[in-house]
Amino acid sequence: MSDIPVRDVDLEPSSRAEKHSYLGEDFSIWSWLTTVDHKRIAILYLISTTIFFFIGGAAATMIRFELFTPAGDFLTDDQYNRVFTMHGVVMVWFFLVPVIPTVLGNFLVPLMIGARELAFPRLNLFSWYLNIIGGGFAVWAMLSGGVDTGWTFYTPYSTAFANSHVSLTAIGVFVTGFSTIATGVNMIVTTHTMRTKGMGWFRMPLFVWSIYATSLIMLLSTPVLAMVLVLLVCERLLGLGIFDPNRGGDPILFQHLFWFYSHPAVYIMILPGMGVVTEVITCFARRRVFGYSFMVYALLAIAVIGFFVWGHHMFVSGQSMYASLAFSFLSFIVAVPSAIKVFNWTATLYRGQITYEASMLYALGFVGLFTMGGLTGLFLASVPVDIHLHDTYFVVAHFHYIMVGGMVSAFFAGLHFWWPKITGRLYPETIAQIAAMTMFFGFNLTFFPQYILGNLGMPRRYHAYPPEFQVWHVLSSSGAVILAIAYLLPIFYLTWSLIWGKRASENPWRASGLEWQTSSPPPKHNFLTPPKVEDGVYDYHREQEPRRV
Repeated sequence: MSDIPVRDVDLEPSSRAEKHSYLGEDFSIWSWLTTVDHKRIAILYLISTTIFFFIGGAAATMIRFELFTPAGDFLTDDQYNRVFTMHGVVMVWFFLVPVIPTVLGNFLVPLMIGARELAFPRLNLFSWYLNIIGGGFAVWAMLSGGVDTGWTFYTPYSTAFANSHVSLTAIGVFVTGFSTIATGVNMIVTTHTMRTKGMGWFRMPLFVWSIYATSLIMLLSTPVLAMVLVLLVCERLLGLGIFDPNRGGDPILFQHLFWFYSHPAVYIMILPGMGVVTEVITCFARRRVFGYSFMVYALLAIAVIGFFVWGHHMFVSGQSMYASLAFSFLSFIVAVPSAIKVFNWTATLYRGQITYEASMLYALGFVGLFTMGGLTGLFLASVPVDIHLHDTYFVVAHFHYIMVGGMVSAFFAGLHFWWPKITGRLYPETIAQIAAMTMFFGFNLTFFPQYILGNLGMPRRYHAYPPEFQVWHVLSSSGAVILAIAYLLPIFYLTWSLIWGKRASENPWRASGLEWQTSSPPPKHNFLTPPKVEDGVYDYHREQEPRRV
């Protein structure tokens, strides 16, 4: 470990940084709602996704409160169905899928490649409005009557039997899908056409590579979700026989189409997190990323292979036995590039001059939680084991270790790492470190007992359960309280930092990358003079010599 502190504080920032900051211009609400500045749009996404996060979190709170006792004494069975559906829909489509690509991706990709703006600024703003409109539809539908199908909308229940606002919720998700597609188009075109002089493909930061790979998945998979939601609404409203077997339809077709999108969507959520964690680890280990080219190919391999494993969600749904064997094999294969990334992060840390800033603690938490979630995913990729564990709390725990423990840890790592660049302010480091450790402890206390519950045979989505399972649910609900505190703490100290936080220098972490070679916060067009890249990426072996621009 290094005894040299990484943080560098500039108490008297230049007047130039204040004058040219994207935050220092017109601050009226109208200027924000009509802005085409990618940095301001990122802030708009940060606000909206945070609101959706707490809506979904409120539903999760009610779930854990209900499960504290074996009897269904807080919510009825129908209310419980609607609450866990709201939790799943809001968290998946309005927080987990968009949060890193639209917040950190929007803000950082142009800065990291030396561009003045995204390729399509107006499309970028339009995508935010689509996200708000779609989210508003879905939340209004769920608050005005609710949806009781689960976030997967499985047919024929969702089309023939559910007496709830399925169509409105599906329309909301459908509209938000176009926001996702627009973001993917913007990121791909920007990466291809707007890299600064000297930045070849293999000089790009791995965060940019992760957003690029994610955008490919967005473009190829999201239209399939849009198509299946349109078919669902048509069957529900027009009585067409598409998925309902009583009308000549095939419910397994819905699952094939839904999971063809929804499993690659797992990587829409997790690939950007991998990019964030790479940037943080290489900075605070003060070492160049181990196996940079392998990391790039691993990101692309995950994006490609992820399209061929959707059938592992359907081992008990009646698909062909031979198809199940093929999907099982491919599900084990997709774990290989993920394992490569964990190995490379570990090798990057080896003999590094590691310091434990808050963002580093969140990143290390990601590695631990993602590894646990990935290893338990191999159990579910095995057909005979999955038959026992399918639709139990083991699946709930596995999903949350990847999507919530992993992805949310990565988001907080990135938010803390780039907060001085985004706002020009420093937050209280000690409190942030406490929040990071609290989140790791609270998450494990919440979700590790659910692995045990699943192995014991506790089905998910039940609001009442046998008394012998109560001790594990009590542990889980107690952990959820700690986890909620850990999620709330950053809201307070990051907001505090906006007013009372110390001014940040251009590069408080002494990190590599073009985004650290402009002012904090950046000027409206990112760079006062066009940057030129002359060094390789992640040149931490010459720590005192910043990357030349």
